[in-house]
Amino acid sequence: MKESWIPTGRAWLAVAAGGLIGSELRYGLGLAFPEPAGSVPWTTLWINVVGSFVLAALTTTWMARPQTAFWLRAGLGPGVLGSFTTFSAVVFAVDQLARDGQHAAWIAYLALSLLLGLLSAALGWRLGKLTGRLSARGGTGSPQ
Repeated sequence: MKESWIPTGRAWLAVAAGGLIGSELRYGLGLAFPEPAGSVPWTTLWINVVGSFVLAALTTTWMARPQTAFWLRAGLGPGVLGSFTTFSAVVFAVDQLARDGQHAAWIAYLALSLLLGLLSAALGWRLGKLTGRLSARGGTGSPQ
């Protein structure tokens, strides 16, 4: 029987639970490393950079290990990392810096967010390729 594209209840629950975990991690880091009003939001930048790296590494590893359970991929990808990282936080930060008249800062912040996000995703992709190759050789993966 052909696999349905409609997510199962297990996948829905995994995304919901992952979303809660990712948003709480992000919120906790915001409390641990507060950003004063009018300053460059470094915490947001590093959250997005780390999340881009991890998501790229996991996605690339999962491509090499397609037997990884869908609910697990959904829970970690869109769930945890989708709520941990967010482009809307970048847009909000850019808007705040622009409203404060810090035009050089918002332009640099947006450029740095894009550059570091793409670079970290590329590095994550490389790590995922290596991890996928190693697990394919060792046969350490379990289907679900």
